Amino acid sequence: QVQLVESGGGLVQPGGSLRLSCAASGTSFNINVMGWYRQAPGKERELVARVPSGGSTMYADSVKGRFTASRDNAKNTVYLQMNSLKPEDTAVYLCHAAILRYGGWSNFWGQGTQVTVSS
Repeated sequence: QVQLVESGGGLVQPGGSLRLSCAASGTSFNINVMGWYRQAPGKERELVARVPSGGSTMYADSVKGRFTASRDNAKNTVYLQMNSLKPEDTAVYLCHAAILRYGGWSNFWGQGTQVTVSS
């Protein structure tokens, strides 16, 4: 079973920056995709960024140009650098990992880290 441990959330003023980290453990399989989702109160979970083990990173339109996701495959860790934060970025940010194995996808989620953007 894959465990995902997130860190780096907190309270920041509008225009500020935060960096999230998510470390995966518990698998010998290649983690095909790692990424970040977020869920604000009363809203559905939405994709923020996904980083395949090979290929281009994909971002939600709302964060393009402000957020940068990166991945260290050797450490099974994914990062999310968030700049120019806005109040509407306030949400619980959840790390996601997906593994293609045994002919199907297995999806794993972290517990989430709170990001609050407020003055």
